[in-house]
Amino acid sequence: MTYDQLPKNMKNPITRVYWDILAKKRGTMAGKRAFDVICSVLLLLLLSPFMLILAAAIKFDSPGPVFYRQMRVGKYGHDFKIYKFRTMVQNAEKIGPPLTTGKDPRITRIGLLIRRLRLDEFSQLLNVLNGSMSLVGPRPEVRRYVEQYSPEYMATLLVRPGITAPASIAFRDEAKILKAGENPEKTYVAKILPPKMAMDLDYIKHISVWNDVRIIFRTVITVF
Repeated sequence: MTYDQLPKNMKNPITRVYWDILAKKRGTMAGKRAFDVICSVLLLLLLSPFMLILAAAIKFDSPGPVFYRQMRVGKYGHDFKIYKFRTMVQNAEKIGPPLTTGKDPRITRIGLLIRRLRLDEFSQLLNVLNGSMSLVGPRPEVRRYVEQYSPEYMATLLVRPGITAPASIAFRDEAKILKAGENPEKTYVAKILPPKMAMDLDYIKHISVWNDVRIIFRTVITVF
């Protein structure tokens, strides 16, 4: 894809700067994709027995599907379905707010453990394998928040979204922050999204396979 082929809402002087940065790193981006494919295949093979046990526990704990699929915004602003192990009751999005805060009553018993250890993210290895996500990259948002992006934030859509990112590590207790505010959505957009976007843009400036490896190890250490 060329810059001129980007969606109109993504084309602006700031996004052009990041486009040019990435254009100079075509080899890095190819290496990053190869790293993603190799690692996702190996991890899926290694974790498949555990993921089967996790799927059985989810089905046993509450009625509903094993996976929760939600539409998110990915590279170049294209929509895709993200896969997450279900941690809430069936149709949770219809009986509560889109953001999860603190001890949300919609979270199932097994779902609470899954969230604490971030096990729900394992299924996103399927997204990495099909090319809609990367192991490391800006976390994908739902369309309603992307529509509130500033011109600078649109540059985060120039790369594949990731399972983890520096912002994910920094805001690992995001639910607690949201619970402290009177309006969770307003708190997210005003207080959490700006620093997250700043970290994501810095990640793009220094994107490399080695940096991805460091972030993955930081994520593992943070979780455990």
